[in-house]
Amino acid sequence: MSRADTQPGTDPNRQGWRLRARMRYLYHGSSPAAVRFRLAVIVVDFAIIGFFLAAPILREAGWAFYVIDVIVALVLAADLAARAMAYTDIKDWLKRPSTWIDLFILATLMFPQSLYNFGFLRMLRLWTLLSSDFFWRTVGQKYDDTRVEEVTRALAALVTFVFVATGFVYATFRGRHEDLHGYLDALYFTVSSLTTTGYGDITLPGNWGRVLSIIIMLTGITLFVRLAQTLVRPHKVKFPCPTCGLQKHDPDAVHCKACGEILCIPDEGHH
Repeated sequence: MSRADTQPGTDPNRQGWRLRARMRYLYHGSSPAAVRFRLAVIVVDFAIIGFFLAAPILREAGWAFYVIDVIVALVLAADLAARAMAYTDIKDWLKRPSTWIDLFILATLMFPQSLYNFGFLRMLRLWTLLSSDFFWRTVGQKYDDTRVEEVTRALAALVTFVFVATGFVYATFRGRHEDLHGYLDALYFTVSSLTTTGYGDITLPGNWGRVLSIIIMLTGITLFVRLAQTLVRPHKVKFPCPTCGLQKHDPDAVHCKACGEILCIPDEGHH
């Protein structure tokens, strides 16, 4: 065995440990360098989401679309690998629904021809990003556990649903209605159904089309109500009661409403 093989720095296990430690530092650290790294990751995420949004139109560009598709797939694969290394327990990481959503999105990028009809699910990336602790720990530190976070999460769910439903309508019913040919037509139908406006100029054919229209209307109303409730209801802060475990209380609460335990909730200056 050569001397180089016995040097600690060349030990593959030690190198792997150092790489994992580095990923944990970047993805979970609180230093300015780690925060800047995560901000860059979030900017790239939004750029990828923009590509997903424009994909139905960009697909007509031919080979250029597939080049961008491959680049996005490589970036997303690198990000997922880094997140897996940064996570203490990979098995626990794999149990997270957002992980499986991202893995499926990666599959649609790696196999764009065979999984093209499922491409509309890529917009779920918007929901997983804006609902993640990763996002709020980075750009939302002063907004974490505030009304801003609640409104953003509710709005993200509504916007994500609009574009996922639009993509599904476009992939499933394009060409089956004389007025539904492009992505904008599908978006117009989704928004008019979701708001229950129902102009009637574009309708989905068959019983399955009626069922889908009902689902869009009911889900849209539910998400609108949730957003409205988030905007008008009094804000509560997350502060678990040490006795009964009630998670949220009024910002100025002195006693827990469930059990009467005395609380000491930090004010905004110390939140």
